[in-house]
Amino acid sequence: MTDADMDRVAAYPAGDPVGRIPEDRFRAEWADRRFRAEWTWLAEEDGEILARALWWGRSDSAHPITLDCLHVRPSVGDRAGLAAGLLDAGHRSFAGNGATGTPRYEISLPGDWREDPATVAAVTWRTAAARRAGLTEEVERLRYEWTPEAGVPEPTGRLVFSPEPDDERFVEVFRRIAAGSLDVATRRELATMDADRQAREDMAFYLGCPGKRAWWRLAHTPDGALAGMAVPSRTPYHPNVGYLGVVPELRGRGYIDEILAEITRIHHGNGARRVTATTDTVNTPMAAAFERAGYRNTEIRLVLEAPAV
Repeated sequence: MTDADMDRVAAYPAGDPVGRIPEDRFRAEWADRRFRAEWTWLAEEDGEILARALWWGRSDSAHPITLDCLHVRPSVGDRAGLAAGLLDAGHRSFAGNGATGTPRYEISLPGDWREDPATVAAVTWRTAAARRAGLTEEVERLRYEWTPEAGVPEPTGRLVFSPEPDDERFVEVFRRIAAGSLDVATRRELATMDADRQAREDMAFYLGCPGKRAWWRLAHTPDGALAGMAVPSRTPYHPNVGYLGVVPELRGRGYIDEILAEITRIHHGNGARRVTATTDTVNTPMAAAFERAGYRNTEIRLVLEAPAV
């Protein structure tokens, strides 16, 4: 895309039920540099835009993080094929500009999306295109949301929370919590890299998020044993749960509820009126913890990404 394409791209008619981006949101994200010309790719014929792919990143991102929107006009005979070519073109450009990984594709869907034939059809050609473009790993994630109406949990004293300025201490806890994790991304990463690298990459990711490092807490039992950690964070839009976990030897004792409650209290204490969170659909213990804490499931996110290397 070039700046001259702005009005045509912003007004692109997206009539199917997946990935709609209203024109006002597109322009607002553009103004904040979360959409950019070099991250927006078009397929054209005779001056008509047949397909549009919008990659998203944070305002300070050097490279896009996710594919946020993918549309192909219904008149195109092979929508998946055209979309795959568009994604390949974008991926080659990002790599040529120094990106070291392929942006994942996230599709936001209602919880009952499989019951709607139009949504199923819209997802089917998009996932086929993503796979052809190398995004072959797939996972569904549940998105949750907390508001103060759900209640602010009181401390129980079962765990003691404290800040820890030493990043290396947190790297150690990231590494310990990853062992036996039910998180799909963590398990995939540990299959291709050693535990120390995986922990350091997790640490770097959360340090790079818009949340504050000062919010992070280690959790100990009253007798001083390390129980886990709480990493409240935020997206460019809302405070979010970030990362939390319990060390393997203390799992099954309900400590995850205490750690989630601490994250909720921290965000509420900072004035949050909404806190978001996600977990994999297969991570049923974490999903149950969110529900016990008054977090409401608002959508499913279908995530497609390239295999870890």
